[in-house]
Amino acid sequence: MSTCSPDRAEQALGQIAVELPGATAVFRRLKLDFCCGGQVPLADACVAKGLSLDAVSAELAALDRPVNQTTPADPPALIGHILERYHAVHREQLPELIRMARRVEAVHRDHPEVPAGLADHLEEMQDELLDHMAKEEKVLFPMLQAGGSSMARYPIMAMRHEHTSHGEQLERLMALCHDAVPPAGACNTWRALFSGIAQLQNDLINHIHLENNLLFPLFERDGNTCCG
Repeated sequence: MSTCSPDRAEQALGQIAVELPGATAVFRRLKLDFCCGGQVPLADACVAKGLSLDAVSAELAALDRPVNQTTPADPPALIGHILERYHAVHREQLPELIRMARRVEAVHRDHPEVPAGLADHLEEMQDELLDHMAKEEKVLFPMLQAGGSSMARYPIMAMRHEHTSHGEQLERLMALCHDAVPPAGACNTWRALFSGIAQLQNDLINHIHLENNLLFPLFERDGNTCCG
């Protein structure tokens, strides 16, 4: 008996690609055509490719992000949440967005609303985010998980400064893609790209909020640790 949701099984590939950020990477790996063949229901596409509908649906279900997920208050648990929900997700999001942006810019280069320069900007964001997250994972977070120290204020200040840069990059990103609103008649890849960028925007804003407004203040009180 199938464990796949009937709604998702009957959804067209193109609809899933647009509504579920990250689905395009799954479809591309499985050679499921969500662009030209985007009108085909997931169940039919799986049958045509000899794929297990349940297995594909499970991969797609893993991409669903809880809307009202509880944020841990305990610093080590909060750090774990940030690592799993945001650091890991950004590493998944950006390569696929860059790939789709390059394709849209190439295929639709003559379109008056093509987001020229979008892929290059996403690559720049990726480079800066990867460097930023590596600093947190290797230096700051282990320091905070150990209870913090008076020295924690310095890497925290550096991370806050970089967060400001991320915000500026995000503003530029949304300008390049017209606030992630695709033009009329945009193909499924273009629509999925902008849907993914909208998700990246929400995720990055929430990521920075958790660190700037919840995590870091716990270790900035009187310049000491969260217990000081």
